[in-house]
Amino acid sequence: MEICCIDPLTDPRWRLLVESHPDASIFHTPEWLEALRRTYGYEPIAYASTCTAGHIKSGIPFCRVNSLLTGRRLVSLPFSDHCQPLVGNPDDLIALLEAARRDAERQRLKYVEIRPLISYEGSVQTRAKFEESTRVVVHRIDLRRSEQDLLNSFHKDCIRRKIVRTGREHLRYEEGRSAELLGKFYRLQLLTRRRHQIPPQPLAWFRNLIECLGEKLNIAVVSKGDTAIASIITLSFKNVVMDKYNCSNPQFNSLGGPVFLIWRSIQESLTDGLHHFDLGRSDYTSPGLIAFKEHWGAARYPVSYFRYPAPAEPHSHESRLAAAGNRFLATVPDSLFAALGGLLYRHAG
Repeated sequence: MEICCIDPLTDPRWRLLVESHPDASIFHTPEWLEALRRTYGYEPIAYASTCTAGHIKSGIPFCRVNSLLTGRRLVSLPFSDHCQPLVGNPDDLIALLEAARRDAERQRLKYVEIRPLISYEGSVQTRAKFEESTRVVVHRIDLRRSEQDLLNSFHKDCIRRKIVRTGREHLRYEEGRSAELLGKFYRLQLLTRRRHQIPPQPLAWFRNLIECLGEKLNIAVVSKGDTAIASIITLSFKNVVMDKYNCSNPQFNSLGGPVFLIWRSIQESLTDGLHHFDLGRSDYTSPGLIAFKEHWGAARYPVSYFRYPAPAEPHSHESRLAAAGNRFLATVPDSLFAALGGLLYRHAG
């Protein structure tokens, strides 16, 4: 087995691995990596093991993040809920991580981080010398059943009754990837991020996602009359659809816009024969969000992120952004609020 470092944007062997490996997600695709490169200037690389014929049999994608504020590092991957190493066994994983670790030491990088959906905790910690840095939880709904079975699995009061109510509210639904829909989404995103006191990711990020992912991305907006009340961006790859971004106007929460959009996306996924609806990552510090996702009957998957060397501080870069929001961003105008997000996020990957 030979370990090499490749460019996943230009090496066709990377796309072949992603298309064939059962653990590959939207986050492994060259399109996602290209959106990260365009928006934040990150350099995508992949550590790969090749067989005698030169084909890639295992690989881990990374982005090289260069920041004067938060340090130089290898991350797999920035702004990605999870990124399972595409390996066949723990030995391949260890060989790839050791190669990344050696390069990080030689280049004097601050750390190497991986975000596996399926944990190789013992091997990663004992053999590769990585340590747990963050714990999060991912929720997924199994779609391989009838629509009625799915409905029966939802919480009666928190979800099923809201679905019934949204049918009486004469809500207007739109979907696509137009600039108009993106504008509606982003205005709601600003409202949601301000409510959470976290800077929004820049509008350029969402434009680049649309340009790079194409039909793999969908924006859905629900309106009451002419007022957009909730929006969702879903990402689709193979047999999985992900609710990646979800936002709403709290003045209209009683109308159940987010529930309407998630249920509509689930119904369309059932029609398309998809297997899982991924509700994305939640921090354990957000029990309300976790409860909302579990009201959909979603299965909980604990996920650990790992770093080498062990993290010196308990707070992530995104936590620092949240703290900055708490102190300063609650009252600034939308234009400045969005601009600050554009400046800060390239350092938070």
